[in-house]
Amino acid sequence: MVAMRVATFAQSNAMIADALRVQSVMANEQIQESSGVISTDFGGYGSTAQHVVNLQVSVTRAQSYIDAATLADSKVQVMYSAVGSMTDIITQLRSQLSAASTGSTTETNSVISSAQQMLQEMGSLMNTQYDGQYVFAGGKSDTAPVDLTGFSSGTGSTTTADTSYYKGDDEIASVRVAADETVSYGVTADNSAFEEVMRVLKFVANSTSLSSSDISSALDLASTALDDTAAVQAKLSSAASSIETASARQTDYKSYAETLSSDLTSVDVAAITAQLSTYQAQLTASYSAISKILGMNLASYLK
Repeated sequence: MVAMRVATFAQSNAMIADALRVQSVMANEQIQESSGVISTDFGGYGSTAQHVVNLQVSVTRAQSYIDAATLADSKVQVMYSAVGSMTDIITQLRSQLSAASTGSTTETNSVISSAQQMLQEMGSLMNTQYDGQYVFAGGKSDTAPVDLTGFSSGTGSTTTADTSYYKGDDEIASVRVAADETVSYGVTADNSAFEEVMRVLKFVANSTSLSSSDISSALDLASTALDDTAAVQAKLSSAASSIETASARQTDYKSYAETLSSDLTSVDVAAITAQLSTYQAQLTASYSAISKILGMNLASYLK
């Protein structure tokens, strides 16, 4: 029996070492079970670590493009709505000019009065803000782009362009929606379509009376302004479509990259749980066997 005790010394040590190894594996898998991932640091991913890093960087970059596109799209929607209101103004002016073309003094006075109010409304629309920024100011988005103080006085003209109301710059806003794609969407308040609206409004608003030729000239300019303003609105719609399409592509890519990353980093929790159960049974049996072996000694044998 003593010979057996000496012979089992190495075996008991090996069993203890094996039990400790199983216990270490279990501790690691318990962390995996609770976290749902293979490792809490990149070192635990071995040769796939660089792939995981690259995918996570791609996800972050895609999200930055999505965020930028979302902000730009919101600005475009605000601009589109404002230009729609401008279209309503010029449409109303045309209607009133047509009514005044009959020579009625009442209609003439009415369109002059309305033009004065519309001029103020146009100024307000071109000073539209979103998220604290003036959307029609170009790069000077922290400054109101339109000041009617000097512009609204003096004789107007239907033939000479006048952008003296504009205080912004000529920078056209754009947004990067991918590494190799940028969408320009900006429109400044000195845009030729807006200038035409402002010009005809100033001409009518500052008139003391309107002759038939004045009304005809104003109607022609109003019609041109309406077409050009509608074109600006169509351009904004196209920009919004491009931005939203690009954002959707980035969203799809982000989802794809996240799935690939998850495939590399995630564990099958159900399989880990089942494996832990097996390890637990194995460990219990090992400790039981070790306990019996360590309990065997010469004193016990001599009794």
